[in-house]
Amino acid sequence: MATTGKLEVDVEVKSPADKFWGSIRDSTSLFPRAFPHDYKSIQVLEGDGKASGSVRLFTYAEGSPIVKKSTEKIEHVDDVNMKVSYSVIDGDLLEYYKVFKGFIAVIPKGDGSLVKWSCEFEKTSHEIPDPDAIKEFVVKNFKEVDDYILQA
Repeated sequence: MATTGKLEVDVEVKSPADKFWGSIRDSTSLFPRAFPHDYKSIQVLEGDGKASGSVRLFTYAEGSPIVKKSTEKIEHVDDVNMKVSYSVIDGDLLEYYKVFKGFIAVIPKGDGSLVKWSCEFEKTSHEIPDPDAIKEFVVKNFKEVDDYILQA
């Protein structure tokens, strides 16, 4: 029987919440352009790439240890409270996890922001480790987004 779990991480960034949220919402065009070392492309397969129900295909750059391609569906967006949730519906990650859902929230904190990321997952087997590598990638990505905003 597969096991389920949840990972959470909070990342403090210097960027104002509205700017950080805007960058996350614009990730389809921004990430491949600003972070080609991580993202080859992000294609919109359904919807506009931002609204609930949109489906996007992420193709990761060479050197990505676990995932080369990932198709994600945006489940829910709350622009007022700066929250988004998504599910991985196809791709390499599903070889390890039957279910993988991600959640991002951007919260104003002083002049900067607190970015909360969490995931809920169900492993395909007990031998599969928790997705700590994904969490580490997300933390690195959030810090890169922050640096990008501050340099703009």
